[in-house]
Amino acid sequence: MAAYIFKRLLLVIPTLFLIMLFNFVVIQFAPGGPVEQAIANITGEGVDAAERVTRDASENIIQSSGSNNSRYRGAQGLAPEFIAELEKRFGFDKPVHERFFSMIRNYLRFDFGDSFFRDRAVVDLVLEKMPVSISLGLWSTLLVYLISIPLGIRKAVRDGSRFDITTSVMLTIGVAIPGFLFAVLLLVVFAGGVYYDWFPLRGLLSDNWDTLSWSAKIADYFWHLTLPIIALTVGGFASLAMLTKNSFLDQISQQYVLTARAKGLSERKVMYGHVFRNAMLIVIAGFPAAVVSILFTGAMLIEIIFSLDGLGLLGFEAALQRDYPVMFGSLWFFTLLGLVLGIISDLMYTWIDPRIDFDTSES
Repeated sequence: MAAYIFKRLLLVIPTLFLIMLFNFVVIQFAPGGPVEQAIANITGEGVDAAERVTRDASENIIQSSGSNNSRYRGAQGLAPEFIAELEKRFGFDKPVHERFFSMIRNYLRFDFGDSFFRDRAVVDLVLEKMPVSISLGLWSTLLVYLISIPLGIRKAVRDGSRFDITTSVMLTIGVAIPGFLFAVLLLVVFAGGVYYDWFPLRGLLSDNWDTLSWSAKIADYFWHLTLPIIALTVGGFASLAMLTKNSFLDQISQQYVLTARAKGLSERKVMYGHVFRNAMLIVIAGFPAAVVSILFTGAMLIEIIFSLDGLGLLGFEAALQRDYPVMFGSLWFFTLLGLVLGIISDLMYTWIDPRIDFDTSES
């Protein structure tokens, strides 16, 4: 197993490099880069102000009497010297390949630089937003598994019954409804939209949170998280419940189950003593991947809808502003985390079923 882990760790390096290279190349062709964003803000065309850039540049801006041949949209009327100053500020005065390898060298030292438009270190921004996303990801994943596994087992045991058919219809509806649409529905019904005003409309904590007692703080925390977690859970537990059911049905038809029943073992002992370990292998081993999926992808729209200042919202705003340090720094961190969790998933396979040996399977 040690040899397999070592090989997987070695694969992390080229995989991470290729992912960063692909995204870096793609983003070079995207219109509206950081320089254009700063120009739009200076000329009054931008929506989100790049305050530091504007403050420094507005004092040194030189109006050009003629039109220049700048490749940046909206740069007409700005002196070439000023455009060159902006390029140097954002690092675009260097060749593309030099910028890429310089970024990789810094990232290997976990130096992610500063945000272009927030005047803060990328690491500080990520650490500041992470508690919100972790809260959503962990609680949603925990709730998904607590609902899906018992429901999937019961559906497998009562396969074809009215209970199985009814719950399958409900799960199909749950999968079909996008999470963000269900989130809007929850806001309309339970957050003062039209019907009830039971839950807060936005934010993770109340304004008077610091003055509350510990028990009131915990209640307030979950009061704000209730609707976002429900919105994230609906689609997740539906698909996982069907996966659990199908996994159990596949194992129930195996020969060892028939043998165990022929020996006179109770149905409970057959299910939880023999079937459970094999059937839950694929379900439990996928837990790290499920956390990453909910934490860094599925929660983005939920954070935007419920005005939760987390990593999803940070990435969304960074993409709109072309804030490259935040975009690539977050991509590096999350990709590395995903690759490491993939290795942890393999380790969980061997922990759940010691009969699995990746070294033997590779050889």
